[in-house]
Amino acid sequence: MSFIQRAVKVPPNSASLDEARHRVFDFFRAACRSIPTIMEIYNLDDVVTPSHLRTVVASEIRKNANVTNPKVIDMLLFKAMEELNNITEHAKQRHHIIGQYVVGQQGLVQDSGTKDQGTSAFLKEFYKSNYF
Repeated sequence: MSFIQRAVKVPPNSASLDEARHRVFDFFRAACRSIPTIMEIYNLDDVVTPSHLRTVVASEIRKNANVTNPKVIDMLLFKAMEELNNITEHAKQRHHIIGQYVVGQQGLVQDSGTKDQGTSAFLKEFYKSNYF
């Protein structure tokens, strides 16, 4: 139990929106600095470039750009720090990283022009919505 308390360092709440903003920038810098280590740990050189991973990190942060409550920003930042900690401590496997951050939400890039010629519109929508 004491190991868990040492590993998870909960920062104090941000006093203002500006302080929370600076913490997000600090997290982004830390995440970008850890990308080469992550690429080495998970052997991602053949799958993705470091610049693509930086773009993914930036887009994940930009998803919550409209949040203005410092407590919510602190909570999202805590979750992001936990995710980064799990990745750098090798708590995830390679296919988790590839599925979440390389392939992402758009799914695998496929040649849909030749494959879907005889498929109905219902099946096309079904495959598109249920393919991870």
